[in-house]
Amino acid sequence: QVQLVESGGGLVQAGGSLRLSCAASGGTFSSYFMGWFRQAPGKEREFVAAISQRSISTDYADFVKGRFTISRDNPKNTMYLQMNSLTPEDTAVYYCAATYSTRLPRRGTSYDHWGQGTQVTVSS
Repeated sequence: QVQLVESGGGLVQAGGSLRLSCAASGGTFSSYFMGWFRQAPGKEREFVAAISQRSISTDYADFVKGRFTISRDNPKNTMYLQMNSLTPEDTAVYYCAATYSTRLPRRGTSYDHWGQGTQVTVSS
């Protein structure tokens, strides 16, 4: 069973950038379809981005298109989320998630394994 650990969160000014990492262990990382989700205080968890096992396909929420880039390095068992042009509305806890396969990558219930989250705070 895979374990996921996010890192790279922090405090950044509006317009700045951060790169989140999701390190996987205990499973065959290259077998998993991966996703990023986020949850802001008082709001429901929402889909951010997803990437297939061999990086052939990616998917992004409309609100991050052109600003965020999802990627993965299978030999390093790590997934990334490069976040540029951050705004205060991007403030949230960001979670990575894994599943063997899904036809609904934007649904949180499609994923079987979750990390503990990393806080991203964007100041105005």
